[in-house]
Amino acid sequence: MSKGFDLTPEELRTRLKFDDARLLAECEAHIHRTGGPGGQHRNKVASAVRLVHRPSGYVVTATERRSQHENKANALRRLREAIAVGVRCAPPPTVVWPESVCTTDGRLRVNEKNPALWEVLGLVLDEVAACGGQVGQVADRLGVTTSSLTRVLAENPKAFAEANRLRRQAGLAPLRA
Repeated sequence: MSKGFDLTPEELRTRLKFDDARLLAECEAHIHRTGGPGGQHRNKVASAVRLVHRPSGYVVTATERRSQHENKANALRRLREAIAVGVRCAPPPTVVWPESVCTTDGRLRVNEKNPALWEVLGLVLDEVAACGGQVGQVADRLGVTTSSLTRVLAENPKAFAEANRLRRQAGLAPLRA
């Protein structure tokens, strides 16, 4: 996975906390035009963005907006998602949620616009892997309800698919949204 960098999974996951400028500095950015449906004004200028993250080798693209800046922001979001979903680390001995994450009454709440979303999904998937896919054990370990945990995963299709892959690997039935 690593191309030119020798980063541990933990070091790679720290990239989820980087601001956009710092994360973008680790990428090769390619700006291009792309075709396809979307009306007469779509991509008349070079607004599509492809990012190649040198430390991980992940390649993400964003073409859905007419603005290069919006596409760059979407590509960075997809890169964070790829790292959170694709890189597993050993879970920490004690779970500490980022400050912007709310866990009241056993309910895990994290908005899709919360910058800590990717850290949360990475942590949850690490726990799913460590607990052999047993979502009840994961929920107990994280101090949240099973339904709340499942809802957070289901709100992100790639994280949900990865959780179900981990469960299949452990011989368990897939989660239902």
